[in-house]
Amino acid sequence: MSTKLFVGSLPWSLDDNELRETFEEHGNVVSAKIVKDRETGRSRGFGFVEMESSSEASNAIKALNDAQIKGRNIVVNEAKSRN
Repeated sequence: MSTKLFVGSLPWSLDDNELRETFEEHGNVVSAKIVKDRETGRSRGFGFVEMESSSEASNAIKALNDAQIKGRNIVVNEAKSRN
């Protein structure tokens, strides 16, 4: 079963492909999407990455939480479900 991760404090210039490539080093990525502002189309500085398995998601969290990408320390944790 896949696991969805929240990724915050992203650099404004990062795109979906770069986000995917960053996480692919730590397992199979099902999807990677940076959330964009509806009106301007610019990044809102966070996104979601879905990893194929929970073990791959755990590896990605351990490796990438507080890691630096393009000069910013990103935050990675398991996404909370919307209720």
